[in-house]
Amino acid sequence: MSEDPTLAQAARVWARIGLLSFGGPAGQIALMHRELVDQRDWIDEPRFLHALNFCMLLPGPEAMQLATYIGWLKHGWRGGLLAGGLFVLPGVAAIMALSWAYWLWGQGGLLAAAFFGLKAAVVAIVAHALLRIASKALGSLWAKAIAAAAFVAIFVLGVPFPLIILAAAALGYLRGRAAPRDASTPIPRAAKPPATLRIVALWGSLWLAPVAALVAVLGADHIYARVAIYFSQMAVLTFGGAYAVLAWVAQAAVNDFGWLSAPQMLDGLAMAETTPGPLIMVTQFVGFMAGAGWGGLLAGSVAGLITVWVTFAPCFLWIFAGAPYAEALRGHPALASALSAVTAAVVGVIANLALWFAIHALFDATQVIAGVELPLWSSVDLAAVGLTILTLIAVFALGIGPGWLIFGAALAGIAVQGALPALGLG
Repeated sequence: MSEDPTLAQAARVWARIGLLSFGGPAGQIALMHRELVDQRDWIDEPRFLHALNFCMLLPGPEAMQLATYIGWLKHGWRGGLLAGGLFVLPGVAAIMALSWAYWLWGQGGLLAAAFFGLKAAVVAIVAHALLRIASKALGSLWAKAIAAAAFVAIFVLGVPFPLIILAAAALGYLRGRAAPRDASTPIPRAAKPPATLRIVALWGSLWLAPVAALVAVLGADHIYARVAIYFSQMAVLTFGGAYAVLAWVAQAAVNDFGWLSAPQMLDGLAMAETTPGPLIMVTQFVGFMAGAGWGGLLAGSVAGLITVWVTFAPCFLWIFAGAPYAEALRGHPALASALSAVTAAVVGVIANLALWFAIHALFDATQVIAGVELPLWSSVDLAAVGLTILTLIAVFALGIGPGWLIFGAALAGIAVQGALPALGLG
């Protein structure tokens, strides 16, 4: 491995990663791997994968937590704050600007036409991410069975995905315990970091004190308090990474709270896919729409920033408190098996999300049959189907990257939306 960078050198690299981290968690993890493992040799391959699997087990956005973990490895808590903060801040600024534009002009006109095309790109990007993750995570029949069971559990049975992820971790752990082990290989033991309780108290207070203050001053039914409470709960319960998280956020924000519509949720995902930073930044847009629907642009901006804080502050808590244990337990066979099972289950959850996005991008209406949301086939949008086919060809056959795909899809959406009225079809 190369010599450790200075904090200033690390800041420049993390700023670069933050500004270039397009394309969702799969693309962001690939970017970090290229920058930190392949080009700079700051961390070796086994340690990078161990950190990634640990972050996949945590609630919240795995790419941002991976950046924080690696920053912590290099420079302690200062490095973790630097890496995690620089990974998120460009996206916060971009989503806020786009949220304003969407609220002012996005319900119709040119911007709406661009988002029509972007929805097709989102379907292709999520499908590509699903296949990339599946190709690495489902190398055994056991992993394929876990993924299939996770998909059936969430799509058909409606099992909450935190329970799915926890069940997968438990099964993987038990399987790892039961597997034969080389007696000459010692099982590492975790040494309790003395600062753990201080870390939990500090970051727990920084995260939850503002939530408690909002509830105490404004009341639990105020939109700011409701946003803070919901996304704080999400920060604890949403395992499996950004794609898995969005399945729950979409259901709750659209169906339970009515903060926005399913097409607007897709617009938000397209917005998050086209900006740097974690894909979970779509929650900032959801919070913004909730606040703006209640009190206009200023209220939306405040609600969006509240969402950002309660979404990302817990990530520093998980990493700073948990990373020392994860490092001490590197190589533990049962833990490695549990992490592998979680990754397999995440594939099933992402498959559910990909199907949900496809249904809402290609059809104007859905129906619930036996508790399962299915498309209303008569409501198919043929223009959306055509654009989606083109984006799938661009990604899988031509190898077009996310940046050019997003740009081309937006232009195609504008062209299609302009052509349909001229042909008497829109």
